[in-house]
Amino acid sequence: MPLVRKKFRSVVTFLGANVLLATAIVFLLAPQDFMSWESFRTVGDDVLYSFSLCITLGAGNDYLNSWLNKHVTWIQNPTKRLILNTITLLGYSFLVSLLVAYVFIQLFFVDDPSGIPLRVYIQQTYIPMIVAIVLTIFLTSRGFLLSWRQAAIEAEKLKTERVASQYESLKNQVNPHFLFNSLNALTSLVYEDQKQAAKFIKKLADVYRYVLDNQQKEVVPLRNELRFVQAYVFLQKIRFEDNLSIDIQVPESDAMILPLSLQMLVENAIKHNIVSDDQPLSIRIYQGNSDSLVIENTLQPKTSHEYSSGLGLKNIQSRYTHLSGKDVEIQNGPDKFTVKLPLLKLEVA
Repeated sequence: MPLVRKKFRSVVTFLGANVLLATAIVFLLAPQDFMSWESFRTVGDDVLYSFSLCITLGAGNDYLNSWLNKHVTWIQNPTKRLILNTITLLGYSFLVSLLVAYVFIQLFFVDDPSGIPLRVYIQQTYIPMIVAIVLTIFLTSRGFLLSWRQAAIEAEKLKTERVASQYESLKNQVNPHFLFNSLNALTSLVYEDQKQAAKFIKKLADVYRYVLDNQQKEVVPLRNELRFVQAYVFLQKIRFEDNLSIDIQVPESDAMILPLSLQMLVENAIKHNIVSDDQPLSIRIYQGNSDSLVIENTLQPKTSHEYSSGLGLKNIQSRYTHLSGKDVEIQNGPDKFTVKLPLLKLEVA
């Protein structure tokens, strides 16, 4: 009910404002009609005509401007948007003004409208078109400024999210648990298999090098992220052995992806699920269709686990939405946790 009342008030306010505007326009154009009772009695048709123009021009142009905002943005296509704004709003205003003039002349203003030439109807559009030009300039300027302001806000938001994501990624990679587990595994390897230990050190270096080289970028090639994840997975397999199964089946492509996003999802799967002889953890990474990458793991949550703010996943979602307008799909349960990352067709930043 509160929503209905709010909409009702909005409609009443809109109609009331247009009645006042229509009356003011008639008064400015013909103030003598308001000077005597006899002339004032005939002004109703003029006010109704002006009101009809105000409603159709104001509401129609506002709707068209909103529709253009959804399909042709000022930021991405400013020249195209300016041309479309001018043609669409002025074209609509001319046609509507001509139609309203025709209806009122036929119904109210003359007794025998059959002999009225077309130029008379066109002449009635002059003043509405002047109003429409002013309205178009206002809507165009307002739309451009609002879009520019929104773009500035989103750019600042993306910058903040990128910094947060960099911090989260570095924290995940350099935290004491990761270093302790890696060095502990390396200590065992040094005595058991020196060749494998050397490979472990190289993979560990690859992981840190990738983080340092790519954390500032907006997007990276998918093939680079996959190589990084494979190095990270190698380190985890040394620790968990056969208790961790990771299957990567992704064809070669030129697709792009957010840096560290894939690794973060693998890290989360290992961090929040049981990995043991009784409950081995299985992770699959594969291409779902031509424009998405699927990361899927068996769902076997720990009864007690490290606190997680969820910042990493939220960050990935926000940055994908900003960069591509596509959403990250998340499916939780009952026996699998699945994340679908959109594959991007962008140049490396």
